[in-house]
Amino acid sequence: MPETPCPCSTIRVICPHHLRTLAGLAEEIALEVAPPFTLRRVLDALEADYPVLRGTIRDYGTGERRAFLRFFVCEQDWSHEPLDAELPPPVVEGREPLLIIGAIAGG
Repeated sequence: MPETPCPCSTIRVICPHHLRTLAGLAEEIALEVAPPFTLRRVLDALEADYPVLRGTIRDYGTGERRAFLRFFVCEQDWSHEPLDAELPPPVVEGREPLLIIGAIAGG
């Protein structure tokens, strides 16, 4: 019986410099993500492909975004969106990347 092809999508992700250095990533990476196409699924795929990133983007205990990281989707701040919110078509179709940005604090 032939296998049914995965309805996966290639999601482009850009991580901050310190995480790229830690995981040995290129400036932009492509992840195969299965539906539903949510921020949680992208982060799950990222951590599965690069286990050294576990706990650096999301807290180990709660699974929530670390305080000094921000997510941007189609030039919109998605840092406070639910992790299970559906990503917009430009990201799912690979036309726009998901940006993970290191926040700047200080005074």
